[in-house]
This record gives sequence, structure tokens and C-alpha cells, in this order.
Amino acid sequence: MSEPMVGEVMAELAELEDPKVREVNERHGDDHGVNLGKLRALAKRLKTRQELACRLWETDDTAARLLATLICRPKAFERDELDVMMRQARTPKVHDWLLNYVVKKNPHSEELRLAWFADPDPVVASAGWALTTERVTKKPESLDLPRLLDIVEAEMKDAPDRLQWAMNHCLAQIGIDHAEHRARAIDIGERLEVLKDYPTSPGCTSPFAPIWINEMVRRQQDK
Repeated sequence: MSEPMVGEVMAELAELEDPKVREVNERHGDDHGVNLGKLRALAKRLKTRQELACRLWETDDTAARLLATLICRPKAFERDELDVMMRQARTPKVHDWLLNYVVKKNPHSEELRLAWFADPDPVVASAGWALTTERVTKKPESLDLPRLLDIVEAEMKDAPDRLQWAMNHCLAQIGIDHAEHRARAIDIGERLEVLKDYPTSPGCTSPFAPIWINEMVRRQQDK
């Protein structure tokens, strides 16, 4: 893909920039002002372009990196490339999209989960926990769930925000999906009180683990 193509895409992203969208995003740590629906429409038009995706990523521009996660070929990345990209993902949305749209579809995702899980960088470690949470639900075989609960119990209360959020999600998912660990998961949540006072919109489930677990289990039983 020729260099002007990157310039053309960057110009189009600049045209989509909306100050009001940027203002809302910046409250969540995301430094871009592009409506995500319009970004997805642009990605749909461009289709899959791996080389362009890599060049867009190199710009270090948040909107360009979000677009890159949508037009890349997730399986084309080597393990070390994804490790570097995860460490470069400065903003929450880029981190989330890279994890969900690229890493989870890559054949090295399990290696990366193990490598990231106890990484000294709490944001990178949060990606390891997020991949572990997915395994709690989809492939719990060979996971040591009691040990995961031990780590959550010892470390979640004082963990930095992003890592704490990921650990809490893992705690809730263990309680939701594994009845034999449910009482302990709820007990840990009640004692640590992490996210207990998190503001929750009407109709949404609180991220406080005991409420989250009980609500999701109730819904499963109602089906």
C-alpha cells in the first residue's frame, strides 16, 4: 500500500473529527473525536488491508489505530508484534479493540495471556486478566480457578483502576459460570467492596461482583 493512501485515510479521519465527540471521549481517556459508527463505516469501505492497518497503527493517532484494528488481518500478526502493540495502546478504547478484535482472534492469544497475566505494567496485566476471563467462560479446563480467586482476594483491592476492573470481571465470571465457586466469589466481593458504589444507569447491572453474579445467575435460571 503506497504512503499517500495513509495520508488519504488520515485526511478522511480528520474530516470526521467532531469536537463534541472528542469532549465526551476525553472524559474516558480517549483522545479522538470520531463517531465510532462513522469509523466502522469507513472500515467497511476499506475492507481488509493489513499493510495499511500496520501503517495506520504506526501514526500513534487514536482514531487511526482504532481503524487499524478493524481492517487488519488478526491472524497475520506475530506474537511479539502484538506484545509491542499492546504496550503501545495508550488509550482505553484502543486497548479494548486491540484485545477483542485482534488478539482474541490470533493463534498466539493463549501464549500472550500467560505472558501478560502477571506483567509489571498494570494495563498490560489487565489484558492478561481479560483473556483469562474469556477462558473462565469458554475454556475453563486447565485453569486453576481457586488460585485465580486467591490472587483476586489478595490483590484486587489495591490494584490500579484498569487492572482492578479486569480482576473484578474475572471474579464475577467465575461466580456466574462455576456454581461450585459461587459462594466464595460472592464472599470475596462482599469483603473487598470493590466497585460497590459504582454509579449504575437504570436498567444496567452493577459491576459490584455480588450483585452482578446474583443478577446473571437469576437471568440464567429464568430462561
